[in-house]
Amino acid sequence: MEPGEPGRAPHESLTGASSGRATGSALLPREEQDKLGTRMQDALNSFVDSPRQSVEEADALFDDAVRHLTESLAEQRRSLRATWQGQDTEAQTEELRLALRQYREATERLLRI
Repeated sequence: MEPGEPGRAPHESLTGASSGRATGSALLPREEQDKLGTRMQDALNSFVDSPRQSVEEADALFDDAVRHLTESLAEQRRSLRATWQGQDTEAQTEELRLALRQYREATERLLRI
């Protein structure tokens, strides 16, 4: 299904999955998803009147989405590492188990994009 088609939110892939996805937070905050989705819908709607401008906006939108996603993933990585790295003492097994689970969930979300 193409973005902008009925039944699919333009920002669906940025959430990591559809509305019925498993546990874990979205890769981008809902507010950012909504802004990007609205911009994409505007680009799609303007295609008939201004095809080139529509595609240029979609290109800029893609760049913005990639930038936001990269920043979000970098922050998530910093947060995950902080749970088990940087301490003078060795992390406890339970902390490591939780960190491994969080890495698995984050990686699974990425693989669904």
